Amino acid sequence: MAIMRYDGQDKKSGGIKMRQPPANTIARDAIKAWKITSAIFIGVLWLLTIAWFIVTMVFSFLYWYVTIAVIVCLLFTYVFVFLLPKLRWRRWRYEVFDQEIYIQHGILIVSRTLVPMIRVQHVDTKQGPILRKFQLASVTISTAATTHEIPALLETDASDLRDRISTLARVDEDDV
Repeated sequence: MAIMRYDGQDKKSGGIKMRQPPANTIARDAIKAWKITSAIFIGVLWLLTIAWFIVTMVFSFLYWYVTIAVIVCLLFTYVFVFLLPKLRWRRWRYEVFDQEIYIQHGILIVSRTLVPMIRVQHVDTKQGPILRKFQLASVTISTAATTHEIPALLETDASDLRDRISTLARVDEDDV
């Protein structure tokens, strides 16, 4: 796949050339992992709402606040457990080139990040209990300024990607 690079004005159209989106996606099981993670946090919200309902019943006050809280919990459950994980998965893309790592993510605001290989200080893989259940891992790429993450890759893909980025970053340091 040919990547269009920004090099100023396009002679034919007079516009600026745009880079194509990265080609690689994260694992589809990321949707399940993100749904479980969101369900845990939303479950805590539901427990607080139920506790609030019980306190309201005991002390007989502010019934309509409980109704609003239940509506908010239902809305949050739909948005954070059922809607956002699918949208998030569709938007996550990455690609590793010899000189840079191209990461794209975001739902409403799409962020496109280029990480130059010469800036990479170290690369890690990490895996919590939910990712481990689905045999997934995340790759974190650290530079002096910040850390970038490519979430929810298959364990073998994450390990291979970590090693490839490490090798490319080391080669670039030797060239400097």
